[in-house]
Amino acid sequence: MEKKKDIYYTIGRNIRKYRIQKGMKQRELAEALFLSDSFIAKLESVTHQTIAIDTLEEFAKILDVDIKDFFNEID
Repeated sequence: MEKKKDIYYTIGRNIRKYRIQKGMKQRELAEALFLSDSFIAKLESVTHQTIAIDTLEEFAKILDVDIKDFFNEID
């Protein structure tokens, strides 16, 4: 189970990184994806939040990154 938490943490931190690089606020990203602000906040925080692969693909499109970039370890 610890491995799952680690991967979701990595995905969330990367989403945050790419969102900021794109100059978007959490609310703007949520609106673009038809998701709630709280979902984005939970996903980007240390709170354990799962995400479906098709939703992750939508994040990648909006943030203009490859989906595999979300899995890169953050220093």
